[in-house]
Amino acid sequence: MISRNFKNVLVVSVGFLSLFTAFGGLQSLQSSLNAEEGMGVASLSVIYAAIIISSMFLPPIMIKNLGCKWTIVAGMACYVSYSVGNLYPGWYTLIPTSVILGLGGSPLWSAKCTYLTISGNVQASKEGKKGSDVVNHYFGIFFFIFQSSAVWGNLMSSLIFGQDASIADIPDEQLETCGAADCGLNVTTYGNTTRPARKLVWTLVGSYIGVGVLAMLIIAVFLDNIDREQASEFRDSRVPFCHTFLATFRLLKDWRLLTLIPLTMYSGFEQSFLSGEYTKNYVTCALGIHYVGFVMMCFGASNSLCSYLFGRIAQYTGRAPLFGLAALANLSCAIALLYWRPHPDQLPVFFVFPALWGMADAIWQTQTNALYGILFSREKEAAFANYRMWESLGFVIAFAYSTFLCLEYKLYILMAVLVLTVITYPIVEYHEYKNPTKAIEEAPYQNHKETIKTKEDIICQTHL
Repeated sequence: MISRNFKNVLVVSVGFLSLFTAFGGLQSLQSSLNAEEGMGVASLSVIYAAIIISSMFLPPIMIKNLGCKWTIVAGMACYVSYSVGNLYPGWYTLIPTSVILGLGGSPLWSAKCTYLTISGNVQASKEGKKGSDVVNHYFGIFFFIFQSSAVWGNLMSSLIFGQDASIADIPDEQLETCGAADCGLNVTTYGNTTRPARKLVWTLVGSYIGVGVLAMLIIAVFLDNIDREQASEFRDSRVPFCHTFLATFRLLKDWRLLTLIPLTMYSGFEQSFLSGEYTKNYVTCALGIHYVGFVMMCFGASNSLCSYLFGRIAQYTGRAPLFGLAALANLSCAIALLYWRPHPDQLPVFFVFPALWGMADAIWQTQTNALYGILFSREKEAAFANYRMWESLGFVIAFAYSTFLCLEYKLYILMAVLVLTVITYPIVEYHEYKNPTKAIEEAPYQNHKETIKTKEDIICQTHL
């Protein structure tokens, strides 16, 4: 029989799989589907700007008051609101729902990371294993399941949009502007039309809303509330509000966190480039919007499989060689994209780049999340809030200059941030190698039916 902690990891993973089947599919299509006046990219920029704001104060407050489980449910509801806004896309619907999603995004991810870290440390304590190895394994399982959401969300969009009878061949004049050959700021989105039929858009968005609601039900019904006692104790305590409010900022006193900022921001840069620039300037420009889903499915499949693989082998190789592999893959792809001139006759090449990008992103996501959990085990909520804040800043900057910088310069910026990451990250890794962070002991979880009633036997699971 599987352990309760492993079961909870599966429940969290399936819930996020369902939620991001919807959001991931919508995000991949925004730069092409809502291209008018850059509305789609603007909405994505607003999302990550709101995540930055929420990262500053909401995660510690929500997690300590609601507990991880109900913070995840509340955050998921915010994501569903964005899908509803896409039923009638416009500045008056997309921007408000983008703000709502952003405010719920940081607590959602911080609660997920905190939950997995607690579960991993509890299980390691039970089995007498090293906490970092089990946490790495759990993050690998999570991202293996979660990243496959790109497959299902984009499969839905490709199958539905592929039914559009107005699909036309891409004219040669447009092919000459694809890739980095031209500035890439004015791309016709769908052959000779600008948007798929409204009925098809409604069908797709309605399906996305359905799977988003399903995600909320999965978490609410099946996930154990592992920090129920902590949340109750915190609500009853007299900890000053400003102490919790400023927890995210206080952690910035740690030089290790400051040194990891380039690595964390690069995660936002590289993800936004694939979903915003590659889909628009290469795939949509040369093949049509109905191919975006298939290409992103390749990214999701590669990301999912590699997440599980690297989550398992990290205990043998360590993090540094994996980060080096990811950096090499991204740098090679960026240089190649500078010179590649996409054409429909080169169909397999369109899938090579997202496959390599997915492999690299799997490393950035699994190892960076695990690294934060290990380095800042006593301030998990604030640490993961910082992670989400700096990653979101990378998204915001990339989406902000998306509408006025030429593609060539965007690639140069991406490579520059990557080089900075390669310089700063090893400093933290070397310090951790010389001075390992002591893991904290996590108490085994007991559900409400198993809780020992004697007051002296009730123990906390994380440092408040």
